[in-house]
Amino acid sequence: LRLPLDSLPQMAEEQREIESPRDPFEPAEPLPLAGQSSLLARREEGSEAEGGNEAQRAAALEKSLREAEKVKQTESVWVDVVRTSLCIEPRNGCLYLFLPPLERLEHYVALIELIEDTAAELDLPVVIEGYDPPRDDRMLCFKVTPDPGVIEVNIHPANNWRDLADNTHLLYEEARLSRLCAEKFMLDGRHTGTGGGNHITLGAASAADSPFLRRPDLLRSFVTYWQHHPGLSYLFSGMFIGPTSQAPRVDEGREEMLYELEVAFSLMPDGVTDQPWLIDRLMRNLLVDITGNAHRSEFCIDKLYSPGLASGRQGLLELRGFEMPTHPKMALVQALLIRCLVARFWQDPYKKPLVRWGTELHDRFMLPHYVWSDMREVVKDLQDHGIPFQLEWLAPFEEFRFPHYGSVNIDDVRIELRWAIEPWHVLGEEVGSFGTARYVDSSVERLQIKIEGLTPERYVLACNGRRIPLRSTSKHGEYVAGVRYRAWQPQSALHPTIGVHSPLVFDLIDTWNGQTVGGCTYHVTHPGGRSYDSLPVNAFEAESRRINRFWD
Repeated sequence: LRLPLDSLPQMAEEQREIESPRDPFEPAEPLPLAGQSSLLARREEGSEAEGGNEAQRAAALEKSLREAEKVKQTESVWVDVVRTSLCIEPRNGCLYLFLPPLERLEHYVALIELIEDTAAELDLPVVIEGYDPPRDDRMLCFKVTPDPGVIEVNIHPANNWRDLADNTHLLYEEARLSRLCAEKFMLDGRHTGTGGGNHITLGAASAADSPFLRRPDLLRSFVTYWQHHPGLSYLFSGMFIGPTSQAPRVDEGREEMLYELEVAFSLMPDGVTDQPWLIDRLMRNLLVDITGNAHRSEFCIDKLYSPGLASGRQGLLELRGFEMPTHPKMALVQALLIRCLVARFWQDPYKKPLVRWGTELHDRFMLPHYVWSDMREVVKDLQDHGIPFQLEWLAPFEEFRFPHYGSVNIDDVRIELRWAIEPWHVLGEEVGSFGTARYVDSSVERLQIKIEGLTPERYVLACNGRRIPLRSTSKHGEYVAGVRYRAWQPQSALHPTIGVHSPLVFDLIDTWNGQTVGGCTYHVTHPGGRSYDSLPVNAFEAESRRINRFWD
């Protein structure tokens, strides 16, 4: 990044000393202790020059002669050029060292040790920057990276529950001390997550021990189970969902995907296999979004066993359908649920036919009633397999994901309003002042209406004068429905000529007597017409913006 490498003399490709990164499946020795890196390097050089028997030395000499003859025959003029350099720059009383890219962790550790020894001898403060150390399972890595709108933190893996709990609590506490948090408030006061992901990565200490490479049916169980239970996709996700989101489901997008998945599942062996590459060959072209991006998928396998690079053969499965929770205990509940499902699938693989949800995927499971009913089935399934997971542990996610707006009692009938999920769709390209852009239509929202104690032969529920098609639940006299409406009108939207529908006026109509017996009104913004220009500074201001928007 800082060296004029293009001005260096050219070399033939066969003359360049190109070192490939260590294969994750290659056996690795423990790293040397402090003070032994340089000594070990000198020992290896000496053993290559002096060690070995007569036959080995003769073979090495013959190899050297062949390489020398090959160099003579090449058309390029060989020039001894150093292409890997350490960039040193004094700034602000410190010495900044820009490290070059290295392929082996042993070399990186030896370089860092020499820098530490030199800095201690000269009593000179140094700052390390430049390329990261090569990825290696012998080194724990903790990264803090700037991301649009958030700060991304990648914590090192944990192999037991105590370490995972300690890491999670420490991360949230250190963020609080830095005046950071895992929540935010929208312009209207709605409490949401940061928009960043709480991606959960599953694997092993080494790639060869990954359960997904040893048991391909484990990934099949995860994909099938998530496809059967859409509540797992929508209860923990962020606001941006759908086929163009960062973590679309396998059945959101191309209609033929489920058929192709069934073909791949039929070719997948049961139990332990000695073919770690098989899972990547079967699923690489299926766990993708509608554009073919393997990273933007609910189950990301681009680091499972990718044949192109060594960094892609780590045996890791990344679950991307989780948004960053607002509290560390909520994050631990998510991780606990995944651990329970891994144990359940390992003991009893989940091999069932896939479900063609069709339009019901977004018609039913965008509503909190059906999401919670689906999660009740998941918890019951875990308990039937001897795992004592409790449904009450997921209650904070339900209230956070689907906030309660208000309720009203009209005689024996109770009407409740909750926020529901509405997929955001990416619009067509438009030319703006900064170039070509594709906007996201977030102007359409959805509410869930739940009615208890209703007599459908007598009462009808209407919204802004239109009858709401109610759907009966498993409970007698209980009905739910979803209402999509335009909350605000941006300059670019899916249907720009449709105006704002706010406020939403709900009327319970008695058809026997031909009159309205009661109802309620929901305002998207402040009913007085107050407009907010800045985001809430804290939870108290956000709460003040949320109240007085629901009227009996």
